Amino acid sequence: MLIMVKPSKTRSSSSKPGSSQGTSDFSSSSDATLVPALNLADHFLIAMPSMLDPVFGGTVIYLCEHNAEGALGVIINKATDMTMDVLFERIDLTLEITPGRKPINDKPVMFGGPVQVERGFVLHVPHSTYSSMMKVTDDVALTTSKDVLEAVAVGNGPPRLLVSLGCSGWSAGQLEEEISRNGWLTVRADPSIIFDVPIEARFAAAMKLLGIDPMMLAGDAGHA
Repeated sequence: MLIMVKPSKTRSSSSKPGSSQGTSDFSSSSDATLVPALNLADHFLIAMPSMLDPVFGGTVIYLCEHNAEGALGVIINKATDMTMDVLFERIDLTLEITPGRKPINDKPVMFGGPVQVERGFVLHVPHSTYSSMMKVTDDVALTTSKDVLEAVAVGNGPPRLLVSLGCSGWSAGQLEEEISRNGWLTVRADPSIIFDVPIEARFAAAMKLLGIDPMMLAGDAGHA
């Protein structure tokens, strides 16, 4: 799903996570010896105050994949100034009004990260099978093919979804190193925070999963 437009008001930096820029293949190795001790798929990464990167500071990332080759996720609390109706117009689709479903025309498209910012990444509840879909859990899947948005346009798509431009990626061992330097807190994800909680409240909601008040978080705290 190539969308030749970049999200506004975002910049990638030299310290951005991830060195892989050209893959949307989410398959993992079948060699069990390559599976790391730390597997954070279906976890939130919550940026610590020490995360001074302008792209990732204050973010919550949903990790879709984590294996010996690296990690891939999507920022869930950083909106672009593009709305869904504009996005659909860009890809030559028209959003139809579906009875019984909340209109998403004015819903913002998210900035998922600085990797492949011209590509769409859709987090959604598993609803059907799409050509480039990775099922993370029974509650969350990631699709990068246009067919999921074609289904949404005609009212047959997933009832709960988050559409982003770009994703966040880490090379082998990079995420583990950032966590060891207290760059991120980690906690098992709650799908309702992705799909139901207002964007501006997602950081605090993710912190509450750890029983932490964001206002009390110190920059030198350890990771969970």
